[in-house]
Amino acid sequence: MPVSTASAAVHIAPVVLKTFIDHPKQRKKREKEGKEAPQDDILFHQAFNIVKAFIDLGTKNTVESLQAFTNTHIPSPYWAATVPVTIPLTTCNEAADVLIDWFGPDDLKHVVGGERWWQVRGLDGVDGEWIAEREHFDEKADVAKGRKIGRSEEDILRMEQLESVMLYVHGGGYFWGSINTHRFQILRYARKFRGRAFAVNYRKAPQYPWPCPVQDVLAAYFYLIRPPPGAVHSPVSPNKIVLAGDSAGGGLCLSLLTILRDMELPMPAGAVLISPWVDLTHSFPSVMQNTETVGYSLLPCSTALSDLSCQDIIPPHGFLAKPSALWPVDPNAGNGPRIVRSETNPPPKPGHADTLKPTEGREKIMEETRDIPQGGYPVETQEEMLDKYPDKANPEVHEVEDAWSKPQSPEDDEIEEVPSATVDEGCREELENDPEGWEPKPPKVLMENSSEVPLELRSQIQVYALTEQLTHPLVSPTLQGSLGNLPPLYIIAGDGEVLRDEIIYLAHRAAHPSEFPARKGLVRDSQRQKENVKNFTKPTKVHLQVFDGMCHVLTVFMFASSTRYAYRSIAEFVKHVTQNESAYIDRVPFPEFHWSPDGVKGPQKGDSRERERDEKDAAGLFQQNEELAGNAVISSKPSVERDLNRHETPSKAGGEIEQGGIPDVFMVCERVDIHARVRHMEPRDEIPCLKIPPSQIGVIKEAPAMRWYRGQEKWDKRFKATASRVVAKRVKLKAKSERILRNALDQGLVHPAFPETIHIPELGDEKTGGSTLARQNSIGAVQEHRRWGPLDLGEERPPPSAIAGRRDTPEALALLRKCIYHTAPVTHQTVPRLKKSDVLRAAFDPHDDPNAPPKQSVSEEQVQPTPATAMHGLRMWDKILTYLGRKSAAKASDGIKSTVDTVQRVSGVSNSRETPSPEELNAK
Repeated sequence: MPVSTASAAVHIAPVVLKTFIDHPKQRKKREKEGKEAPQDDILFHQAFNIVKAFIDLGTKNTVESLQAFTNTHIPSPYWAATVPVTIPLTTCNEAADVLIDWFGPDDLKHVVGGERWWQVRGLDGVDGEWIAEREHFDEKADVAKGRKIGRSEEDILRMEQLESVMLYVHGGGYFWGSINTHRFQILRYARKFRGRAFAVNYRKAPQYPWPCPVQDVLAAYFYLIRPPPGAVHSPVSPNKIVLAGDSAGGGLCLSLLTILRDMELPMPAGAVLISPWVDLTHSFPSVMQNTETVGYSLLPCSTALSDLSCQDIIPPHGFLAKPSALWPVDPNAGNGPRIVRSETNPPPKPGHADTLKPTEGREKIMEETRDIPQGGYPVETQEEMLDKYPDKANPEVHEVEDAWSKPQSPEDDEIEEVPSATVDEGCREELENDPEGWEPKPPKVLMENSSEVPLELRSQIQVYALTEQLTHPLVSPTLQGSLGNLPPLYIIAGDGEVLRDEIIYLAHRAAHPSEFPARKGLVRDSQRQKENVKNFTKPTKVHLQVFDGMCHVLTVFMFASSTRYAYRSIAEFVKHVTQNESAYIDRVPFPEFHWSPDGVKGPQKGDSRERERDEKDAAGLFQQNEELAGNAVISSKPSVERDLNRHETPSKAGGEIEQGGIPDVFMVCERVDIHARVRHMEPRDEIPCLKIPPSQIGVIKEAPAMRWYRGQEKWDKRFKATASRVVAKRVKLKAKSERILRNALDQGLVHPAFPETIHIPELGDEKTGGSTLARQNSIGAVQEHRRWGPLDLGEERPPPSAIAGRRDTPEALALLRKCIYHTAPVTHQTVPRLKKSDVLRAAFDPHDDPNAPPKQSVSEEQVQPTPATAMHGLRMWDKILTYLGRKSAAKASDGIKSTVDTVQRVSGVSNSRETPSPEELNAK
């Protein structure tokens, strides 16, 4: 059964029942042990398990099914102003030109695979949406000024009364999720900072892998600051924009910032990164700690947390999927196991993928087969490989963390069962004769036991990008040459999430560019990264907060006490960086040093009492926490390179805090407990993930690789019959695509890709009428703006999953038909007519229409609502969150006085000081 409201209900209902039964027992156990966790609240416990169960359901279904469910258009609440727009091709092309310049011709050819395939799209642009609360702007303002415009255009113009703009990029592992899954959260942000938001529905993998999403997010930013002709809104000043994104969206935001910095383009005022996914190689320890698949913990979680807090919502084996025509690319692992023992020596070295840009020396090794053991000698062990093939540019290559030499679980010790690889000599010979057909060798895995022969990956392990691309700085932005010279960043993470360590490391890399350098091999191989290391040495101002017991993307659970505080903190950050002069922000980067309760004022109307109460509760916690922050940063010796980890004892010698804030602070590191109380983070030398050498970051390690392999192995067995059907289906779809092309050629298609086509006179030649007649009798037209289609790729080599280069998936065929018959790129000299047989087939195909363009990939085009949408799971989830928010807000309001008193006791602040009481806050 595909992912649907019904299947989700069937899958989740037992989880809800089990949670009700187990909750009292688990809470009682924690109380006896003197521990606390967010799961102590039954509301959070239920919501956590519901989200976890839904993601688990997604792994048991096809990628397309999950994408369709999470990309269904859901109507917004009546009190919200939401206006969908389309970012046109002209803006998309502007973004593409910037990326082409950023990559350069060499990287475009060898690393990306070309400059056209990632610009191919089924829609006529990118879906976007303006979002705000109606009560925040004057709905009676005359914005038409005599023009005839609709309600939507009026809403966009009225939103311009709001100063601050948040460009939100949703998460979802780079392959699922949409504006619809995140609209409720985005509305809450807009309400908190009393501004407007713009959300972008970027194309997603595997249909549109990297760098397709990067282009779309860059296009969204250009759409705001440089509106194209026809756009209703006025240009938005970059210093009024804050980027925000969760998980994959956070990673895309960081990639966007580095592109803008490198290309000397206008930068936004700041960025909010919520659990950003910035290392797709999974090279940090928390990936194996905070998951159910680990048999031991390399680094204990916070002592205040329970065992449950170390379980994330991320599936135990990562994002797997039921086989389909789309994904995995190799549904039944037909060429053997997905991980095998290596039968060749370096290159690549253990832990690394092979180069996508072969050098003369690299080609010579392949040509002379120096990497193949000769005379019956065995393949070298990892230790022998590292000793025999030292990396002169990176002496740290021998350093392996002792923690990673331990076995992860009993089943991971069974690596001897993994079969050997077979070297395809015919393939090697073919590549030698065709230098342009270079194929990298399989990536090698860094083993925990250096006396073993390394393993090799024979399948793509991430949906978003090829394994060879995972260390690219725009795929894993924590591997950028430098993260300095960026606008202020507010970064939050859950202490129990699998990405915790990479997020903490990211924050410190940005704030300390010189102390946390990139791996030398990555810098050596890229001229741009070499320049970035030299040019961008200014520390980025960073506010890092790690939330006790919270999982990945804690903002999903918006009713929890600590999460309400996170929303308030994000809002204050947005207002601070967008409503102050840049010179002031440079001096006072963080809002907590001058926070005022006036931020919670504003008209409330209708049934917004619960929201008003939630605002007041969060405001009270925010002010109390930030008084603690103010006390913590008092220091007798201000320094330009101050790193306030909140572990220093406040010094009275420095005097009181200035009214305008504390100058020259560029990093604040904090922890937030489950009651939303802030405390300092431990010193840097006590954080294990900050001790990992650069050579061990961005490498493929045995534990995460085997975790994925064991899960994929189970899926291969479970869906073996399905995989066989998928292979057969692909053969039929490929034959169908050939028939489509053949029929199009018969009906008058003329394209450079088919030089054997009979010549048709120029389009303006009306005497013979060939191509002119074809246009007049077609339902589509050749596009005016630059646009590429599946027939325009030439010698380009798109990734295997990209539908631009495929002919064996339903979505690839829909894209092909649209580009031939409806929105033909300029390279198409004619737009042919549909054959009668094709019209008949389309009439009986529920997914096609003979008179309209075929529906495009669900990773790009939203599924339109139906009468059943009123009961859609996403809409029901929003209602559940609303209900839980009311319950939680009522509980928080009843207990706010005791909470504030506790904070005051911890901070040593007496009630006689100027801090307002909870009653005063509520009165305000």
